[in-house]
Amino acid sequence: MLVIPAIDLRAGRCVRLREGDFAAETAYAIEPAALAERYHRLGARWLHVVDLDGAKDGVAVNTPLIESLARHPTMRLQVGGGVRSAAAIEALLSAGVARVVIGSAALARPAEVATWLKCFGSERICLAFDVRMGPVHEPQVHTHGWTVSHALTLWEAINIFPPGALQHVLSTDIERDGTLHGPNLALYRLAVALFPKLAWQASGGIRDAPILPRSHGSGSQPR
Repeated sequence: MLVIPAIDLRAGRCVRLREGDFAAETAYAIEPAALAERYHRLGARWLHVVDLDGAKDGVAVNTPLIESLARHPTMRLQVGGGVRSAAAIEALLSAGVARVVIGSAALARPAEVATWLKCFGSERICLAFDVRMGPVHEPQVHTHGWTVSHALTLWEAINIFPPGALQHVLSTDIERDGTLHGPNLALYRLAVALFPKLAWQASGGIRDAPILPRSHGSGSQPR
């Protein structure tokens, strides 16, 4: 398992949202570049960066900052938030980003996203399906910065894509995100059981080493 620290950006600042609520924001004084370097000194090989402005409004105001972070000589960046076109993917990859995360577009335009997976390679594309647990304990997918709910479950969203098309899938339990209450281990155990060939990234609620699921998924993002 690979632990991937995460930085959420809003208007150029490092922030944390509680349960995906943009009104429940905690801002931090540390500059994004300084935080990235702190993670690197602690041993991080990858850094997950989310452009919250892009995710919510589709306006990528943090692009110059992300491009500067991508120039780090030894730490690889995985970046998401408002990436909704092949041109946006190409721009991020050309700037040095190692992997691009696709969220809302994966549900809105799955056929087009499937062509991106073929064009850029499944190793360089990660699909993000963020969920809230529904009334019958099924993970219901939310998009556009977690503000739009869908009838699809996480499992149905993955099955939209042909077998073998996906390699990396990130799933955040929104109700755990930013709470430090611990991850939804039951969700990720089931995810690995249903789709064992996918490289799962677990996100939301991770607070310490003892609760990290050692054998479930390939990535875990502390938030």
